[in-house]
Amino acid sequence: MPSNQYDAIVIGSGISGGWAAKELCDAGLKTLLLERGRNVVHLKDYPTAAKDPWDFKYRRTLPLSVIKENPIVKKCYAFNETSQHFFVKDNEHPYVQEKPFDWIRGYQVGGKSLLWARQTQRWSRFDFEGPARDGFATAWPFTYEEFAPWYSHVELFAGISGNKDGLETLPDGEFLPAWQMNCVEKEIQQKINNSYHHRYVVQGRCAHLTTPQAVHLQQGRGQCQARSLCERGCPFGGYFSSNASTIPWAMKTGNLTLQTDAVVHSIIFDDKKNKATGVKVIDANTKQEKDYFAKIIFVNAGCLNSNLILLNSKSNRFSGGFGNDNGLLGKYICFHNYRGTVNATYEGPADKYYYGRRPTQPMMPNFRNVYKQETDFLRGYMVHFSASRGRATTNANEPEIGGNYKEAISEAGDWFVGAMMQGETIPKEKNHVRLSDDKKDAWGIPQLVTSVDYDDNDEKSLKDFLNQTAEMLDKAGCKNIEQYDSKQAPGLDIHEMGGCRMGNDPKTSLLNKWNQFHNCKNVFVTDGACMVSTSTQNPSLTYMAMTARAANYAVEELKKGNV
Repeated sequence: MPSNQYDAIVIGSGISGGWAAKELCDAGLKTLLLERGRNVVHLKDYPTAAKDPWDFKYRRTLPLSVIKENPIVKKCYAFNETSQHFFVKDNEHPYVQEKPFDWIRGYQVGGKSLLWARQTQRWSRFDFEGPARDGFATAWPFTYEEFAPWYSHVELFAGISGNKDGLETLPDGEFLPAWQMNCVEKEIQQKINNSYHHRYVVQGRCAHLTTPQAVHLQQGRGQCQARSLCERGCPFGGYFSSNASTIPWAMKTGNLTLQTDAVVHSIIFDDKKNKATGVKVIDANTKQEKDYFAKIIFVNAGCLNSNLILLNSKSNRFSGGFGNDNGLLGKYICFHNYRGTVNATYEGPADKYYYGRRPTQPMMPNFRNVYKQETDFLRGYMVHFSASRGRATTNANEPEIGGNYKEAISEAGDWFVGAMMQGETIPKEKNHVRLSDDKKDAWGIPQLVTSVDYDDNDEKSLKDFLNQTAEMLDKAGCKNIEQYDSKQAPGLDIHEMGGCRMGNDPKTSLLNKWNQFHNCKNVFVTDGACMVSTSTQNPSLTYMAMTARAANYAVEELKKGNV
């Protein structure tokens, strides 16, 4: 049917899907954007964005019934009374945990771009060169130098705040003015930088508009107000989301069709044409099936959901899942190790404080195994840290009520320093996802089985982070230093990657350097599923740049008749 025909189909409206839609629509392609969840319109559908704590029945906490019903999603730091409507509840889309894995999801237009932590660092050449140099996974099929212009492309549009720090391990980008460190963070920065060679504390980079530029005003976005209520949806458009940025931009071209409540069942492959021709969709509410057709297809459902769709896309040509000639689809799943934290106190100035709720914090790019292998574990970790002041404490024997208590806690308390790790994990074939043989979801699609775990490399990296960070804070003058291992399951980092990785060799990868299937040129995967390795940096900026790069390549190949 003509109404089902498009130039391009994009599966998923999150960070990468929104970028695919924007780039394809900008190029003039009639594009269908499929979202399995409900519509969320910027400004209109942020019901809690302007509410005060006393406007909530439970004062922003969750009732015990919700906590008991959601043992997985309750672990996410952003899941509370103000934001729970943007999260998938545990019983809404079950999956099989062969090994513990906390899968955090957001099914609505914008996906988790409404919920992400918005930290945006470029990967360095060391991150892209790591797998080939250190002999794990497969080599990245392009270099940082090839990729860097696409970082610039998305940074300018999204709006990234940061400083030009001149570090080889953390390349500079196209930045808006950075947020400022507070006085104690500056003292710690100076002491650590002076105490170590090749260890640098810098201010965090984040997707927040500190000084909006013309392109951001054209998107209808405004300056970040430092409210730190981001998971509710930002009515100012102060941080980057698909809802505030790429999707409205694509809509303005007149080339975008948005279809919500569209659960993607599989990709349709035509054996005679030897290419994909469309997507099979199940209506989330009526359960009715409908097929949509297009010349090119972008898979951006989120790493594990993209793997699920591809594994379920079976045909005479691909009996083991879409493009899965080498049997590697769903394998080499990796993530970030977030288990380690180090806390301390600091004898900072009693007469100084700070204002606002800054959306980022200082960080230290990876310093382990950068220029050569120097430890008994591969790769390394990034360190995020911050300093803050709480309320003054009172005598434990005094009641926490009344005038004396009110006066006591009106004073600022001691300075507190907290640091956390973001460790690179090594992709391994045994870390995988697959389809369940007997369990199906509400739409008749096999449930996903997760079989992902830590290994000895992760344990050694964690131990090194704890020891090195404690040592650095000690040299910076911190006191009462305490180390913690949360022992949390993989997944809660919400940085799952892999399963449909890129590479030059079709025997060891599924996608080529343009995120295009080796054996089906008109299907592209540009979300976390395509990743070869994790780096120690946050991944979302790389997803955005990867998607913009692939979409522009796909448009050119379509014009040439190559897809």
